[in-house]
Amino acid sequence: MRLRFLLPGLLALVFVFAACQPPPELRDPNLLQDTSLISDEPCAAPCWRGITPGQTSWSEALTIVEDDPSLSDPTTQQEEDGVAIVAEFQQANTETACCQMYSEDGEVVDIMFLRVAPNVLLGDVIDAKGEPAYLIGSPFSDDQAVMNIIFPTVPMVLYVFVEGTTGSLSETSEIIGVLYLKQDEMDLLLQTSELQAWEGYQSYQAYEESELEITPSVTLTPTPGG
Repeated sequence: MRLRFLLPGLLALVFVFAACQPPPELRDPNLLQDTSLISDEPCAAPCWRGITPGQTSWSEALTIVEDDPSLSDPTTQQEEDGVAIVAEFQQANTETACCQMYSEDGEVVDIMFLRVAPNVLLGDVIDAKGEPAYLIGSPFSDDQAVMNIIFPTVPMVLYVFVEGTTGSLSETSEIIGVLYLKQDEMDLLLQTSELQAWEGYQSYQAYEESELEITPSVTLTPTPGG
C-alpha cells in the first residue's frame, strides 16, 4: 500500500485501537498546542511554522521540525521500493503522536496533518479565514463525531468536534485537527470526494440528510477501527 493512503489526513494511524478497547477522547489537551490558525504566526495557513505544502523542501521541513523545541521525537518512514516518505512527531514532553507530514516524491512536502488540543473555535477560524465551501461528517463513537470542513482556496481541511451524530456545529465548536494540502491535492479531493455544501451552523443530522454534491471515491475520515 502506498504511504499516502496511510496518512492521517485520514486520522487512520492516530485513531486505530482494538475492538475491545473504549474509543479515545478526541478532545485531548496533550495534543499540539497551536493557535496559528487564527494568529497567522509565524505564518498564515496553509503555511505552518515555515512549512508550506507544495513549496517547502522535505529536507528543510524536517530540519524545522527537528529544531523546534516545542516538538519531539520526529521519526520517518519511507515507502518500500519507492521515494514517498512520511514523518511523524509530537508535542514536546508528551507521549501522544500528534502530527505528520508527507512527501510523495521525497523532495517537497505535499501534506501536513496536525492533531491539536481543543484551544481554537470554529467561529474564530471563520471570522479569520471566511466561510468554508464543503463539509462531511464522520461518526466516531456514541458521543463523538467529527465534521470535516473544507476550505478549498486556503487549501485546508478542519476537523471539528461534534457531540456525536446528535450534536450540532456552532461558533464554539472546537478544532481538533487540521490538514494542510498543496493545491493539487485539494483539487483531487474535491474531484473524488462525497461532500455536502456548507450551509452554516447546523446539526450533524441536518448535514447528513442534505444533498451530496461530489462524486464519491475518497473518505476523509474512516470510522473507528477502519
